[in-house]
Amino acid sequence: MITRNARINEWIDECAKLTCPDSVVLIDGSDAQRDALRAEACSTGELLKLNQDLLPGCYLHRSAVNDVARVEDRTFICTRTKAEAGKINNWMDPDECRARLTRLFRGSMKGRTMYVIPYSMGIPGSRFAKYGVELTDSIYVVLSMLIMTRVGTQVLDCIEGDGFTKGLHSKADLDENERYIAHFPETNTIWSVNSGYGGNVLLSKKCLGLRLASYLGRTEGWMAEHMLILEVEAPDGHKTYVCAAFPSSCGKTNLAMLIPPEKYRKLGYKVRTLGDDISWLRVGGDGRLWAINPEHGFFGVAPGTGSRSNPNALATVDRETIFTNVCLDADKGTVWWEGHDDPPPVHAVDWKGRPWTPDMYDKRDKAGTSAAHPNSRFTAPIENCPSLSPAYFEPEGVPISAIIFGGRRAHTAPLVYQTYGWRHGTFAGSAIASETTAATTGAVGVVRRDPMAMRPFVGYDMGLYWQHWLDIGRRLSNPPKIFHVNWFRTDAEGRFMWPGYGENMRVLEWILARCEGKGDAVSTPIGLVPPEDGIDASGLDLAPGTMKELLSVDTAAWLRDCADLRDFYSFIGNTVPDELCRELDGLERRLHAAAGGKDS
Repeated sequence: MITRNARINEWIDECAKLTCPDSVVLIDGSDAQRDALRAEACSTGELLKLNQDLLPGCYLHRSAVNDVARVEDRTFICTRTKAEAGKINNWMDPDECRARLTRLFRGSMKGRTMYVIPYSMGIPGSRFAKYGVELTDSIYVVLSMLIMTRVGTQVLDCIEGDGFTKGLHSKADLDENERYIAHFPETNTIWSVNSGYGGNVLLSKKCLGLRLASYLGRTEGWMAEHMLILEVEAPDGHKTYVCAAFPSSCGKTNLAMLIPPEKYRKLGYKVRTLGDDISWLRVGGDGRLWAINPEHGFFGVAPGTGSRSNPNALATVDRETIFTNVCLDADKGTVWWEGHDDPPPVHAVDWKGRPWTPDMYDKRDKAGTSAAHPNSRFTAPIENCPSLSPAYFEPEGVPISAIIFGGRRAHTAPLVYQTYGWRHGTFAGSAIASETTAATTGAVGVVRRDPMAMRPFVGYDMGLYWQHWLDIGRRLSNPPKIFHVNWFRTDAEGRFMWPGYGENMRVLEWILARCEGKGDAVSTPIGLVPPEDGIDASGLDLAPGTMKELLSVDTAAWLRDCADLRDFYSFIGNTVPDELCRELDGLERRLHAAAGGKDS
């Protein structure tokens, strides 16, 4: 008997008979067990122990070279009908998927240990908490889950009967052609096979934290969102809480750990972090939206993390951290990546375990020639973060005053605008988009729609997900105000016009003022935009006219964007809420009127 819960024991027995491990070990969350697993992983080469004087408790992990990122094309939502999964998701019939993956799991743990990881997303016992048990044959997964979630026997005490997410993972043969990450929302189950990369195998994270949680949230009346949570304390001590959703490479983690510029620090402003990736939100008895970060750690991208971009993140990873696919400084026993403060090490070992020198780098082949893989990661405890807010530990969460959406647009979106209300804000979230760059795809300006930054993570049909947003809004008597930001507007030469990073505090200042019914704003077809002097630009080296351009609304560009969004709505299908279609119609009419044309 592994646990006192008969249903958990039955399920473990079922999975053990399928995968045939040599032994089954319960992860109890103790330091002694963790340390023994670290030592075992180092003895087998699964982990490399780093210099414990310089990086105490830190280890390096290298994944297989064919297994370095989430695989959207191998990720499936397995519902009874394809319509329930929607057109955004890959769908497979649940019976077909189970049959296919059962073949891959059969005997996959022979000669290995099956580890049983009971974990909690959220503080155990709180109304937000959801519980899971992951079975895995990877010590890397165990040690990462010990960082990313609350693990141990205290979690088992909270699970009643079948009230847990069942997660089965095996590295199997790491065959990329037989790699699957499958979600079964109707049975609260996740299966992952033939991967060892964190994003595919830490089943608490995107799998439960967003895909299954979004499905559960719709059925239970709450929200699971790909959002950071930020606390801003004003000089008078008043604290405001903000959620923000950005697609990949749009500055999400940097905003979550923002350090205000010196002038704001001198005035007494403080910014603290509650989370950088996932928010679970519930309607409170006061009619406000309350949020928690259900995770217990950070699974962040290492390249680009330095003292200029994110000093708090750099400080977070200096102890008790697992680094994945970064560069090893063979002389010091430390790690390095592109964008790190330190110069490249003299004797460098790249993420594949090969000797590396800077002259080997070719920006046309980052993955093949970088010292650290472009998607290399750090897994670090949240309590390491210097800017962590004490409110992170509040079991009932924090009240959200503002939701910020953002994308990467060279010309279309202004630096910031406020939507006209919850419905208009939901529309703005549905329209989030980012443009590709030559550095990433070879094609410039290709628009990829990523609604609410949830395109890869919604566990059901996107149109129904938008309807859920509208339904939640009707239950809020005091909803958050919704904004859109764009840090990435460029000039005629393609240079970024806004300095970004900590200077984004200047935009936050206007957002917070608007939440308090203060701050000037100008009505435009797309929403409320600050006047030219509405954003404090003092001390910034901006060319004359820059702020005016940053806040301008190009009606022709927006009309083109409306046409593209209409095509996207058509792709989603007839589940797109009528309210959002009317919002799109209204935006087009306002744009035509502003351009001097006829209403559409």
